[in-house]
This record gives sequence, structure tokens and C-alpha cells, in this order.
Amino acid sequence: MKVLVVKTSSLGDVVHTLPALTDAAKAIPSISFDWIVEDSFQDIPHLHPNVERVIPVAIRHWRKNLWGHRAAIRSSIQTIRDESYDLVIDAQGLIKSALVTRCARGIRYGLSKSSCREPLAALAYQHEIEVKKGQHAITRVRQLFARSLVYAEPTETPDYGLVKEDFPCPKGLTKPYLLFLHGTTWASKHWPIEYWQRLIMLAEKQGFTVYLPWGNEQEKQRAEGLSAASSAAHVLARSSIKELASVLMHANGVVGVDSGLAHLTAACGVPAVTIYGSTSAALTGSMGARNISLQADFSCSPCLKKVCDYSQSTQVTPACYQALPAELVWQKLQVLME
Repeated sequence: MKVLVVKTSSLGDVVHTLPALTDAAKAIPSISFDWIVEDSFQDIPHLHPNVERVIPVAIRHWRKNLWGHRAAIRSSIQTIRDESYDLVIDAQGLIKSALVTRCARGIRYGLSKSSCREPLAALAYQHEIEVKKGQHAITRVRQLFARSLVYAEPTETPDYGLVKEDFPCPKGLTKPYLLFLHGTTWASKHWPIEYWQRLIMLAEKQGFTVYLPWGNEQEKQRAEGLSAASSAAHVLARSSIKELASVLMHANGVVGVDSGLAHLTAACGVPAVTIYGSTSAALTGSMGARNISLQADFSCSPCLKKVCDYSQSTQVTPACYQALPAELVWQKLQVLME
């Protein structure tokens, strides 16, 4: 059986889809997948052993000038239509992913109009699958695949399909080491700088080297500022997703905020603590065998706001993170590493 998966973005959402492929491969041993994904995230599908072909698209780039990119769009549509599939599953449920799904050759499955984020997307599917909202994103995708491919819905811990032996140990890193994933998108998801500094000092006292990855200039400047506070902290060279996966896979432990890399960490199965303040760990928390999501116990958490607007007196900003100090995070990480 040949299945085309449409899940184009973003990093965390793409990672969330991996366990569904593992479930399907266990239930249907003959199954294989092709995957349509944004070109910047194409490393992720390649990590799964049951993905044969990755078809990169550049929707984020194209939509800035559809007319100017019409040749590239036509070429991508032709590539998508080169093969016929038994099923085409839109695992995203957005209008943009539905349009891509509509281009493919195969019986189209996707979330029903009451289940997906953008109800108009359901018009593109020949089979609408009802999946209850209010569940974790990974659970919802696993249910979508099980109901589309007709096998028993899984209840076990998600298996992302990543095997440590497939990831070479990175050279030039000093062991034992930790990764601190300080970068994220919303201002309200950033853990306070002073907490990161304190966490680095706690790690240094225990003999760990700390590595700080970055993905843009702002994150690089933050990493350089944090590394300046301790000889044990170092800024990683800019890395591809595949290279970062190798670094994560061989780390002793990881601390991160709500970000795509935190979800990739969960997929790698290393001891990890992910910190949640403005966003909901119940709906989009990192989920893995040796991973915990810490939700701030605060009156307005999760607020789902991009910028903290808490107006009362607070020790730090965003205010909810005063409920998740460095000492608590370090204690939780130590338990996982033991």
C-alpha cells in the first residue's frame, strides 16, 4: 500500500505526525509513505524508516508572489501528480494543505469540517474523518491515520521511529553535555534570561557542558550572551535539522521552551524537560518516553497570547514563569537523567 502524507509545516507539527506513520507500519507491514512538506523541514520526514520519498514545496515563499513563482508551482504540482496513491491523507487540515491534497492522485482523506481548524479544507476530501477536538495534537493525528487506514487506534506511548544507531555521535562536543533550547517564536514563550543563567550555573556545578543552538540572528545573540556568563556554556555552530537531531540524540539531557526543537527532542527519546507558560502542554506539549512538560501553575496560564499582558507586580516577565524557576526545572531534569 502506498500513501501520500500532506503535512507541510511547521517543525513541531511535522514531528507530531511521525508516530502515526509508525502505528500504520505496525498495523500494515506492506505500507510505505511519500510526504509533501515545506522545503525547510524536509529533513524530518527523511528520519522515518517508512518514508520513501519526500516532496518539498515552498508555499511560505510562493504566497508572497504567486504570479512570480508560477513556474515553480506548476513544476511542484506535476511532481505531486507523477505517482498515483492508494490514499492521500491531509494531516494538517488547513486550506493550504487541502489545496495541495487536491492536486494529488488518490483517494483523499482528511479531518471533517467540525474537526479541522479551517472547515473549508474539508471540501477537498472524498472521506472526512471525525476526530474529537481538545485532545493532544499527536493523539489526533494518530486517530486520523487509524480511522483512514482502518486499524485499531493505538494507546501506547508514541513511537517516532527514530533509532539512535542511525545518528552518528557528533564530533568536537565535550561530554557529558546538555542542550538548552532557548529559542522560540512568541515573546510570551521565552523563559527569562536570568533563569537560563541560573540553570547553566547549576549544570556547571554538576560537571556538565552546556550547548546552545540557534536558528536566527536574535537567537544567536541570546546564545552568545548566555555563554558569556559561564565557561561551561558554548554556542553551537548553525546546524541543519538532521545535524541537530544527532546532537540531541547523544545528549545527556535537554531543557527547552515550547518550540519545534523541543518536539524533535521528544522524538529522539532523550531525558528532557519542556517549559510551558502561555501555551498548553495538554494540547501541544512535548510527548516522549523520557520527556516531561512543565506547565506553569499560574492564574492566567495558558493564556495563548503571543505577548504577556499581566499587569500586576511580578518577579519576572512573562509573569507565569515565576512558577517555574531554574531550581525546579533542574530538579525535574536530574530525575529523568537518573
